[in-house]
Amino acid sequence: MVLLKSYYKIFILALLLCGNAALSAYGQANTSTQKVQKASKKVQRGFSKDDRDTLAQGFYDLGESYYQRGELQKSENYYQKAKDLYEKMKDPDGIAKSSRALAKVQEDQHKTKEAVGNYEVARENSQKTGDVTANTLNTNDVSRLSSPDSIAVQESLIQRNIKLGLVNKDTGEIVSNFSRMADISLLNKKNAVAVDAFNNAYQFSRGIPEQALQFNQKITDVYLKDNNFTKAIETKRDVLNEEFVQNSTKIKAREITSLADIYIQIKQDSTAIRLLNESYALSVRNGHTLEAKESIEKLDSIFQKANRRELSLQLYKDFLLRLPDIIAKDSSIADNRIMAETEMRIKELETEKALKDDLIRRKNIFNYWLIGSIAVLAAFIGFILFILRKLRIKNKKIALQSLRREMNPHFIFNSLNSINQFIATNNELAANQYLTKFSTLMRRVMENSKEDFVLFSREMELLQNYLDLEKSRFPDKFDFSIHTDDALLADEQLYIPGMLIQPHLENAIWHGLRYMDEKGILKLSFTKKGEEIEVVIEDNGIGMAESKKNKTDNQKKRSGRGITNTLERISILNELYHQHISCDVVDKQPPGRGVRVNLKVPLLKNINT
Repeated sequence: MVLLKSYYKIFILALLLCGNAALSAYGQANTSTQKVQKASKKVQRGFSKDDRDTLAQGFYDLGESYYQRGELQKSENYYQKAKDLYEKMKDPDGIAKSSRALAKVQEDQHKTKEAVGNYEVARENSQKTGDVTANTLNTNDVSRLSSPDSIAVQESLIQRNIKLGLVNKDTGEIVSNFSRMADISLLNKKNAVAVDAFNNAYQFSRGIPEQALQFNQKITDVYLKDNNFTKAIETKRDVLNEEFVQNSTKIKAREITSLADIYIQIKQDSTAIRLLNESYALSVRNGHTLEAKESIEKLDSIFQKANRRELSLQLYKDFLLRLPDIIAKDSSIADNRIMAETEMRIKELETEKALKDDLIRRKNIFNYWLIGSIAVLAAFIGFILFILRKLRIKNKKIALQSLRREMNPHFIFNSLNSINQFIATNNELAANQYLTKFSTLMRRVMENSKEDFVLFSREMELLQNYLDLEKSRFPDKFDFSIHTDDALLADEQLYIPGMLIQPHLENAIWHGLRYMDEKGILKLSFTKKGEEIEVVIEDNGIGMAESKKNKTDNQKKRSGRGITNTLERISILNELYHQHISCDVVDKQPPGRGVRVNLKVPLLKNINT
């Protein structure tokens, strides 16, 4: 026995040493490996091109390949990856397909709760796509798993799905539902029904050898459980005659060993030894290392029980001598390595993708933070500029208000001087009349000085009152006339800047007409020209140049604020309200014939509100 164990260790060592030699002898991969490789290439293409649709389909195909191989955990993993990608793409077709496949493999692993959830997801998305058949299949499966205690309901729903599969020639649905029917029958000890269902599943899955062999083994297991060894042997012999078994020496060797195992159970050792020798010879000849090892182990077991250890020793010697040649021919070692490398490469690609996504995420977070910071800074700067603009406007308005208020005492002091003159000449009646007109005028001035713009009609009234007042003071010095376009008088909502015209009238009277020996003329006109009002103040006084000569030394020391104030107010009004008010003051030609003031104001409609 110790000697046999030593040979077994030598066998394992030789297997490891010769593993690399198998790769050089690797020929055509089996169909299952080819499917995995093909799906893997699709996954790699999806990663390299950042094509989520190709990547999802590649994961789905991998899940399908492993499901057919019976590797359920790997199948579930890849189906889940496919589903996650389809959900990110919001692809209802893909979600429905992958969710249903995921539910099936979860049900096979007895994860009922998860399976129900995925069947429901598949149903919801098949409703979105309008796939009536898929919707019915998923609805039936949700109802079936939700009624675990009602066998009749479950069987009925499975039968409906089988019919739908037959109608639509969907082999996958037919096979999986026959398998479900068999499982339910086994649970309820209906072994004959189970065998019939497994046999149907076997017949429809013959195009996929891995699946077909799984169902054949399940049928065999049912017979063995019932101690119906004859049927079990018959089932195995039937599968040995299948074309897909005859065409694959590896599968044939495995199935011969499986048949021999039944003969071992019924203690027909001679038949079992014959079959195992046949399997061993087939495996050695075609390079199936694991199959040869399994047949030797079973032969060793028979020889040990029969106390014929010398036969076991001879068998292991022969195997070790042939081992290098077997491994050199064995493509399955290369297949397994390719499968392992494929999975490793996919994991590496997923890791690379995760790192890349994390880098992009970090970069995006930084970009968002930077953009957010810039936005906050811009908003802050905008707020500061807004506040500054508001303060600037407020300061402008304060300045404008200050300039308007500056005009009031200027006007008041001049008027009080006139009243003082009347009193000084003992003209009490004239003083009283002047004071009455003055109080009325001042009320208007105070009312108009509250706003930057006043009604045109009110400003006209104020100017009329002012000229009447000055006329009563200098009755022999000038006459005046006011001309206004009817279109301007008719507009009751027309506005004009207050106290812009009065200082020019005052200048004309006090610095031009007052010094005339004969009676002068003061003309004030308002003309509508397009979208403007043209205000013309014209006198035939001594003119600006002569007026400057007539000033006393004391008057020359004081600079007049009336016109300067007016020009400053025009500048602020233009800036504050984006207007184009203009004022030109010129001596009429020839010199000494008076002054002409041209004031242009845009037509304004209730600008204060």
